[in-house]
Amino acid sequence: MAQELKSINLLAPAFKGVNTEDSPLAQDPSFAEIADNAVIDKRGRIAARKGYTLTTTSATPLGNNAIRAVHEFEDNQGNTEILSAGNNKILSGTTTLVDETPGGGYNITADNWKIVNFNNKSYLFQINHEPLVYDGSSVVTLSSVAGAAGITGKHGNEVLAAFGRLWVADVNNDKSTVYWSDLLIGHDFAGGTSGSIDISKVWPDGYDEIVSLAAHNGLLIIFGRHSIVVYQGAEAPATMSLFDTVNGVGCVDRDTVQYTGTDVLFLSHEGLRSFGRVIQQKSLPLTKLSNTITKDIIQLIQEENQFFRSVYSPEENFYLITFTSQKMTLCFNLKGTLEDGSYRVTRWPSSVFTAYRRKDNGDLLIGVIGGIGEYRGYTDNSSSYRFKYYSPSLSFGDSSKIKILKKIRPVIFGGNTSAVFLKWAYDFDTNYKTASIDLGDQVPSYYGVAEYNVGKYNQGFLLNRSSVNATSSGATVVVGLEADINGFEMSLQEINLLALVGKTI
Repeated sequence: MAQELKSINLLAPAFKGVNTEDSPLAQDPSFAEIADNAVIDKRGRIAARKGYTLTTTSATPLGNNAIRAVHEFEDNQGNTEILSAGNNKILSGTTTLVDETPGGGYNITADNWKIVNFNNKSYLFQINHEPLVYDGSSVVTLSSVAGAAGITGKHGNEVLAAFGRLWVADVNNDKSTVYWSDLLIGHDFAGGTSGSIDISKVWPDGYDEIVSLAAHNGLLIIFGRHSIVVYQGAEAPATMSLFDTVNGVGCVDRDTVQYTGTDVLFLSHEGLRSFGRVIQQKSLPLTKLSNTITKDIIQLIQEENQFFRSVYSPEENFYLITFTSQKMTLCFNLKGTLEDGSYRVTRWPSSVFTAYRRKDNGDLLIGVIGGIGEYRGYTDNSSSYRFKYYSPSLSFGDSSKIKILKKIRPVIFGGNTSAVFLKWAYDFDTNYKTASIDLGDQVPSYYGVAEYNVGKYNQGFLLNRSSVNATSSGATVVVGLEADINGFEMSLQEINLLALVGKTI
């Protein structure tokens, strides 16, 4: 039988993100088996994620420990300060970290703080710790504030600033009571219109535990581990009424909840969820936003034993969720969905990110060991990281015939001076054959520097169409690309494969 020369173009490889749920042979080639340290860029290409630039130059109070929480304080006058937590201390600043931990024998034993802004102050809550408050000058215990009332015993793990009050839950292992402060007074939980509600009798399954609180579209949302309770009229909490309940869907951790402006995202025990969709679809099969990696998420949740950390960035169009003890970050692209309503997802393994905070100006702060950085540039504080893409198994339309791969030609943007490694293997073998491409160097050019205030004439991006000769044969083939990102952005536009298709196996 004569051999037939066939080509296949993988246009916008990994445009649909990672898929570890479907059979590799049944997958759309727009999915990826692996997409590590990658994002889906605004042009729909798989691209290297950004890294971080450490802004901290003096971190004496932190030592060689990680920042576990980052928060931007802002008052009504526009004054700002960055607060953070690490090494069992409360810190301020970014370049120089200053120890703001209250004295007088106040003892911090963990760094899992929830920090919110409310009425010109920042409030810090953590289970088994008296709450703290920062007024722009110092951090003090909440009970020491003039006029404080009802603070004793309010050692809550969850706090929400909404409807003109502070709302506190998970207090001293009471998992079914929500407390609220007096109107506009975050240190008064005993006077005025302060109060509490016990929701133990409204859990839809009879029993649950409060994990997180949120406010959306005038509703108070109480996330349990396995259900959701929603109240309306929370502007006057003494008369608020039960609006809705949802059973079978809960939240695994308070720090997975993020507002997107139009919705609330949270991590359930089966994957990423949207509050809006859950409420709309509760009488129908519930849609997850992470159908392509459900089993991976379930395993990550089961194995996580420290902290979950998440952030939403409209500038980057992503929701990041980090499983800190496993050093794994999942990046969900929120610009459009797949046919089943899922978000496209990529993975950032060996993640060094330990905390997040999006500032009001759009900058994304990153907590790491040794301080605070910013999500920018293309190194992790001058260290390279490995970008990876691997396709699903490709059969060229017929998995019963032998393929002899002849050439692999990627179209790569950027990656100046990087060495790119092309890999391929047949029939689910994990011993990949490798060939390398050295990308050239292209320095950005400028036009009219003096007259036009350093306006760039072009971006200086290198377009590379090099090809490599491939070897061996098999019924199906997987192709991959790896590169160390070390200072330059890089994206993969397409991969062209040329193969001889021979006899039937």
